Amino acid sequence: MPLSRADGSIPTRAEKGKARAVLNRLRRRYPTIGTALEYQSPYHLLVVTVLSAQTTDENVNKVAPVLFGAYPTPADLAEANPEDVERIVYSTGFFRQKTKSIIKLAQGIEELFGGDVPMDLDELVKLPGVGRKTASVVLAEVWDVPAIAVDTHVNRVARRLGLTTWANPVKIEKDLKALYPKSTWSGLSMRFIQFGRDICDARRPLCGECELFGLCEWPDRFEAAGRAPRK
Repeated sequence: MPLSRADGSIPTRAEKGKARAVLNRLRRRYPTIGTALEYQSPYHLLVVTVLSAQTTDENVNKVAPVLFGAYPTPADLAEANPEDVERIVYSTGFFRQKTKSIIKLAQGIEELFGGDVPMDLDELVKLPGVGRKTASVVLAEVWDVPAIAVDTHVNRVARRLGLTTWANPVKIEKDLKALYPKSTWSGLSMRFIQFGRDICDARRPLCGECELFGLCEWPDRFEAAGRAPRK
């Protein structure tokens, strides 16, 4: 049975065709895709995702081996001295808050799931600091479970392309799931995210070199591309 969008409507064949065209072009640009964050386990990915806020993936990747060398399991991190953790994650910024967050996260993994990260979205979001976006990233990246993570890049790209009209991440997720077959969900977000970083920037989009220009519905695309709009 077809999935409905956030407003209860079912996408038309034409709307699904456009969505498929978008994904096909993104697949040509990014034949393989995945997070740039380095991890060895679901626990690692959860922690580095928290650390990646307001910093670069490269910066987190430098810190992660030291952090997990000191605290290889959730149980180890759950009992860590916050001052010791702060010294390790200092370079990622907001180090005090991030330290509190990852220790609480590790404690949640231990207390709620006996040290094992669950392979289920509804269970993952029970963990402290884990929302649908982070949970979906972990499901798609670690286990290839069909899931769509909506961050600021996915939000912006999907709206500019006319794949959704909502600003609410949960509603955007629902719209995208209605447009795309479940088999494509796990690789969708990362392609949208990378495209948002490379081309569809928030302030300075490279519309003049965008392979999705003809599919785009963003009103400012012609001006950004230096072209006159079609009449």
